[in-house]
Amino acid sequence: MGEKVANEEVDKLSESLNGLFTNVSTMIKGELQGTNNLLELLEKMNTRVAEEYKGLGDVASGLRIFVEQLKEKNGNFDEYVPQIEAMELQLTEFEAVVSVLDKHVSLLESKVHSAYQQSPS
Repeated sequence: MGEKVANEEVDKLSESLNGLFTNVSTMIKGELQGTNNLLELLEKMNTRVAEEYKGLGDVASGLRIFVEQLKEKNGNFDEYVPQIEAMELQLTEFEAVVSVLDKHVSLLESKVHSAYQQSPS
């Protein structure tokens, strides 16, 4: 009978160890699946970021072309800058002449007004 009890204890121990290994195996599979899910998510996020940066690269390329076109147009206006500056100087001189004429007209008006007031009616 002692041998039978020893065999039963060995069977219980064997069952317990088998259950333990099964549970540890299940736990490891679950953790590996979780890690795999995280890696898949990371891969999708990397793909999405790469798409965003590609779009930004396209925008940057378009902006570079736009800036080059603006520089070219600006270069075309360089030949007109001296003419514009000359016109600005002439306009300033013209404004000074108009101001002097305005003062003379005011002076003449006051003289005429004064002469009419002094003349006998």
